[in-house]
Amino acid sequence: MNAPTPPSPKRIGMVSLGCPKALVDSERILTRLKAEGYETSPTYAGSDAVVVNTCAFIDSAREESLEAIAEAQASGRPVIVTGCMGAEADMLRARFPTLAAITGAHNYGAVMDAVHAAAPRDPFAELVPVSLPNSLAGVRLTPKHYAYLKISEGCDHRCSFCIIPSLRGDLSSRPITGVLAEAEALAASGVKELLVVAQDTSAYGLDLKYAPGDWRGETWRANLEDLCRALGELGLWVRLHYVYPYPHVDRIIPLMAEGKV
Repeated sequence: MNAPTPPSPKRIGMVSLGCPKALVDSERILTRLKAEGYETSPTYAGSDAVVVNTCAFIDSAREESLEAIAEAQASGRPVIVTGCMGAEADMLRARFPTLAAITGAHNYGAVMDAVHAAAPRDPFAELVPVSLPNSLAGVRLTPKHYAYLKISEGCDHRCSFCIIPSLRGDLSSRPITGVLAEAEALAASGVKELLVVAQDTSAYGLDLKYAPGDWRGETWRANLEDLCRALGELGLWVRLHYVYPYPHVDRIIPLMAEGKV
């Protein structure tokens, strides 16, 4: 008796727009999709659903996002919109009333719920173990030699010229143990250049009250100085993006002289 042919896994298309922080969000969504047995498709025709990760920072980025949504919808596939433009759900619903779902930026759980609804998995798929490149490094959209490391979301400042807090929320830092564990996994996967990103990198850990965490047998505080000292132990080229001149940033300059960052 021949065994029944297992159903083909569902395939999800991904359109990723915007800054490196949004790229990290796309990587995390793709990692979750792969962990649940979904495959990715490079074409609309081969997709069971499409996720569009949008940008809404400046007018040209908004237009690009709207064009991408319209193009995805024209394929006839269910379209899930996430990212910064998700903060404008009413506008999107008015313009694209048949969207499958709209979620805000870095709301991975809501994206996965929408994917489950638009492209339900085989009920036995979750019984099959899935091999990921690295459980912490996950799926990457960058070349092998470099990767982005996002250390926090959002921003507490309310600058009159900036829309970011209304799109991505207040400062929300990651615990330092998780950040360093991910950095170590990226190094183990072959990364040579680590690009540290956040909306306000200098404010890292402020919302956590610089809570300490353990890594490699030592205690490190969730602040920019300790983070840089720890990352400097990995032997990588570490670059800091979006660093604003808080007084404590002066303490990073000696680390640069030492070649830590």
